Amino acid sequence: MAFLRSVRKHVEPMVFCAQVASTFFDTGLQMVVKQRCENATSPSDPQEDQKAIANFYMTFNMLAKFIPILPALVLARIGDRGYRRIPIIVPLIGYFLSRALLILVIRLEWRIEVMYAAPVIHGLCGGFSSYWAGVMALVSISTSEEDRSLRIMRTELLYGVAGFLGSLASGHLFQMYTVGMKQGVLLAALSTALYFFCLLYATCILQVSRLTMDSAERRESTSNGIITHSGQDRVVIALLFSGGILYDVAVAGGIEILSIYVLKTPLEWGAKEVGYGNAAGSLIFITSFLGMKVFTRFALSDASMIMIGMVSFMVGIYFMTFVTTTATYYLARSVTLFALIPMPTIRSLLSKQVSGTSYGMTFVLLQLSFRLASLATTPIYTKIYESTLDTFPGFVFTLSSIITFFSIMPISVVGCRTARQGSYERIQGN
Repeated sequence: MAFLRSVRKHVEPMVFCAQVASTFFDTGLQMVVKQRCENATSPSDPQEDQKAIANFYMTFNMLAKFIPILPALVLARIGDRGYRRIPIIVPLIGYFLSRALLILVIRLEWRIEVMYAAPVIHGLCGGFSSYWAGVMALVSISTSEEDRSLRIMRTELLYGVAGFLGSLASGHLFQMYTVGMKQGVLLAALSTALYFFCLLYATCILQVSRLTMDSAERRESTSNGIITHSGQDRVVIALLFSGGILYDVAVAGGIEILSIYVLKTPLEWGAKEVGYGNAAGSLIFITSFLGMKVFTRFALSDASMIMIGMVSFMVGIYFMTFVTTTATYYLARSVTLFALIPMPTIRSLLSKQVSGTSYGMTFVLLQLSFRLASLATTPIYTKIYESTLDTFPGFVFTLSSIITFFSIMPISVVGCRTARQGSYERIQGN
């Protein structure tokens, strides 16, 4: 009984199942889109197929980034008023309904354009911006400032392990079918069922402890507004936002195109290879967590760890420019082993600059800033990829590497400012 009471205070089981469900949906959608685009051109033209897939994902991703803006802000406000589960429950409803749509598209052979309704449905429910900000807010208000970076990274690790396991299984599950069940239906059904379990967990099992809420209230009583310390914090927050936005643009733009790039020659992956490739991406959550543990033991600052992660991605995505075989793909992926350290560490640094009852709004604003930036960069990346498809299809990965380099600059300034502030506080204490 004590174990069950303890589990009810943890968000990790829901995070794990939701990410497994997400990987099932992503692989299923990716393969269905590929099949429908290839069938639409007769005879199949690889270049036209790539452009059709790229245009579908451009529209799909832009809807997923634009629609949640207002709902996520409303849900964040509700969450910061003490209803911490609402920003998690409502997006899970949207995910459950939108993921069930893929079953109908496969089973009833509807046009693939029907899937544009999926980001609209879960976007109106807050989307990932609200869901993940809600999770991060729950994690942040339940930990001390000293342990927060590691706790957030541990949650990201679980998220990555779930993605790794789900991706490994997704390719095999997609190919499983019977006479009465088409290819991909089982995978989509499992994704929908897992989201339903997450919805039940968040609604009926998950609890926010009174101790956590009291802690948040104490923070609010000692601060005015969103800023908790001096005016210098505003500069730090602005620098963290700018560095995070630039890095997210580089990562999101590069990875979105990478999911399309692997479907064309010379790689030309099938369902199993796509699953293994996604698993390799999820494995980076584990290496990033281990890296953070090591760096923390050597007393590296948060800003230093962020820059190490950014350099890791910058070099790895640059090598991806010249990938022509599956072996070189995994080699380039291995270089990005610390690429997921920056985002949770940026969130941790931000949480140290704001009051406890503003975590939800702060994290949502960060997620929405990523979405707004991506609204502009997603079509730019897509059009650049289409225009260089015949000559230099890997150019977009070089572009991501350049943008990552620029994202390092504001973080280096944060490192200098926080180091000076730490020295000043030590002198004051002495």
